[in-house]
Amino acid sequence: MKTLLALVLVLPVYASGAPPLPTVVVLSTGGTIASRFDPVQGGLVPALSGDELVEAVPELAEMARVRVEPISSIGSADMTPTLWLKIVRKANEVLSSDDVAGVVVTHGTDTLEETAYVLDLTVTSSKPVVMVGSQRAASYPDTDGPRNLLNAVRVAVSPEAVGKGTLVVMNGHINAAREVTKTSTIARETFKTLEFGALGVANLGGVRFYRAPLRRQTIPLAADVTLGRVEIVPHYAGADGRLIRALLNDAEPPPLAGLVIAATGLGHVSATMHDAIKEARDRNIPVVISTRVYTGRLMPLYAGKGKGVDLREIGCVLSDNLSPQKARILLMLALTRTRDPDELQRYFDS
Repeated sequence: MKTLLALVLVLPVYASGAPPLPTVVVLSTGGTIASRFDPVQGGLVPALSGDELVEAVPELAEMARVRVEPISSIGSADMTPTLWLKIVRKANEVLSSDDVAGVVVTHGTDTLEETAYVLDLTVTSSKPVVMVGSQRAASYPDTDGPRNLLNAVRVAVSPEAVGKGTLVVMNGHINAAREVTKTSTIARETFKTLEFGALGVANLGGVRFYRAPLRRQTIPLAADVTLGRVEIVPHYAGADGRLIRALLNDAEPPPLAGLVIAATGLGHVSATMHDAIKEARDRNIPVVISTRVYTGRLMPLYAGKGKGVDLREIGCVLSDNLSPQKARILLMLALTRTRDPDELQRYFDS
């Protein structure tokens, strides 16, 4: 009798049925979030698989069905354009499934902002893609990896995150891929949007957005695409352009496809560096001028050799407010479509 009564009481619960949990796919690449101290090597090394990262956060099972797809197990200083393409293709593949709500990419923090911007430009789905890492290794007692991963999945299943592109979720903050940068070598609160602030927050209270990213574009990639070699050359007091000439004369494949100049101020270089940039332009090498200054956009206000007006006149592209590393990414992707300076400028103005 007791058994029958129990069945009668339980059956309505199963009949009503709670809605199935959304599916989130975790693409694991390594980084500090997956690192442990190796006494033989005397330092931290990537050691945990994506499955182990997920297993360390049992609360994930309450908000999503999590599936892991391993991509690599590296420190993100070793991230490459070839691996970018692998991550992009896998993200687009899994997001095409109706049952997948979003993707989370676990990643080292050194180049996390670069991979985030690549994904923001090339993922064709409106579903969320969330980048996450940690500043404390998994073997440290104060590791921030599990908390960050939990918040990343919170964002990946949030309806508010749809259509906002690739997001970086760390330390409880949600930042847009185009704008975010790493600001501290060791502090937990390293990822910030210096000029405009975070998009929102993710924590025990849930996910809350306060603004949306407006400067977004998508550059779909063909299945067989390769990314050309684009190098960044810094400007500093005394820079004379010899690094640019060395790159122009480098016969080692792959050939140079483009240059980004990390200029000073509003995008200024010395007169002698201007001459080297003009040599690159004379060889039809696309050149984008960015700045080593952390905030603000570029505009051609000053005239004279090495100044914005003259650099535009020889066909250089201005990076708007993109950092040199992000300007390199946009140039690499835009070069899959065009080499024309005016058309390239439109990508940077979008």
